[in-house]
Amino acid sequence: MTNTLANAALDSFTTTVQKTLKSGDKVTLVGFGTFSVSKRAARTGRNPQTGAPLKIKAKKVARFKAGKDLSSKI
Repeated sequence: MTNTLANAALDSFTTTVQKTLKSGDKVTLVGFGTFSVSKRAARTGRNPQTGAPLKIKAKKVARFKAGKDLSSKI
């Protein structure tokens, strides 16, 4: 496989995963793992330079959980 074809395949995969996660669904690759979306709650953090408290907004984050086959080979 050429680099051009490999890049096109990877771009297509990542675009599809992004669209699926944005719609709220999961992407499962049997033997590899599962991509999903989690909600991260709002919280208070600290500025590392000044120590002043900051408000961190709630947001959605992408998660990956390795499948059984992948985990056993690591």
